[in-house]
Amino acid sequence: MSDTLYLSLWYPNLRLAALAEKLTAVLGAFAAHGGENRVYSATVWPVSWSETPVFQKVYGRMGSAPDGDPGAEPELAVEEALESLHEDYAYEFQVGWSLWELEDGAPEPAQAGKVTGRWARGPRLVRITGYGPLFDEGAYEQDGHIRIDFGSDTPFLQEGADLGQVGARHVEENVRQLIDLAAGVEKASGATARLLWSELGESLAQRLAERLGMRN
Repeated sequence: MSDTLYLSLWYPNLRLAALAEKLTAVLGAFAAHGGENRVYSATVWPVSWSETPVFQKVYGRMGSAPDGDPGAEPELAVEEALESLHEDYAYEFQVGWSLWELEDGAPEPAQAGKVTGRWARGPRLVRITGYGPLFDEGAYEQDGHIRIDFGSDTPFLQEGADLGQVGARHVEENVRQLIDLAAGVEKASGATARLLWSELGESLAQRLAERLGMRN
């Protein structure tokens, strides 16, 4: 069963005014680890996730616009979103991040667990959220001052599936890219604590380590 994968980052004694610098650093680190160097969209949420956004702007994807460069530089996107800086706001950005994934892959009825389909590398949208200290009753304490939502963990685990040599290599590359990105955003933004976790709360680190060793 697929799960949602997150990376949480914390900073010591972080002041709200310094959140923009941290977000810009995290967004900027994606380009060095399989991501796009421009931001797709920015959304500002007041008070909690159940409220209507007070700001939303879609800049577009790289290569999707015929005139000029689509997407926004991280610094510009952060500046526009954080123009209205409040302790009970959350600031969400989306950026493209490329992974190996199966196209039209599905288990064959006669061979349960056997993965079929063509592997292709393409971008998915990843959400990066910076939390004000009072947003959603202090959600940052659990979720991090900055949280990265990678979406489904399927590209990293493919548990219970017979991947074959090619599929196993692609999943391993995805896991290594994930680990490198986690280290990269931590270093670039000066985080003092990070946690890679999933909604189901199982031993994610052990499961990822097992996937790294699956071809050994």
